[in-house]
Amino acid sequence: MTDYQQLVKDCLKGKVLAQQKLYELFAEQMLAVCYRYTKSLADAEDVLQEGFVKVFKCLHQYRSEGELGAWIRRIMVNTAINYLKQNSKYQYDLSFTELTLHPVSEDNPQVHMQAKELANLVRQLPTGYQTVFNMHAVEGYTHVEIGEILGINEGTSRSQYMRARNLLINWIERHSVEAKLGQYAGK
Repeated sequence: MTDYQQLVKDCLKGKVLAQQKLYELFAEQMLAVCYRYTKSLADAEDVLQEGFVKVFKCLHQYRSEGELGAWIRRIMVNTAINYLKQNSKYQYDLSFTELTLHPVSEDNPQVHMQAKELANLVRQLPTGYQTVFNMHAVEGYTHVEIGEILGINEGTSRSQYMRARNLLINWIERHSVEAKLGQYAGK
């Protein structure tokens, strides 16, 4: 029996220390997952707490067939999506309308950018784009799965993903140009 299996069994027996340990093992990582979907740390913390309530409520459904962290992550993603759907300040942003954006670029910019900077750019995307981008590029959901979860068709998911990707490319290219201009100005 693995340490995680024993931890799950202890949690199911209602052992508070085991529940606390499970929370401590995964809270930081799962907060990052929640933060990718929300626009503020406070909202991410709300999603995290709600997500862990669901984790403990549904822990009996975990079958030790996959990684415990992946099972918890899926609950957090679903909780975040439900939070976006239910929270009025996200409802307008979560609409999946066709917006006119910049011209599409298939070029991949050669930019040295910190992961934190890229994550901040993703967080600046409109909520609908951000949600689809995170679900597909980060979490690995297919467009069919995204469509089912969000209640949109597969084509809309693909379109939202490509628009998010292209918007990010545009922002990264701009960042690259601004960085180069900054280098020249400093000489």
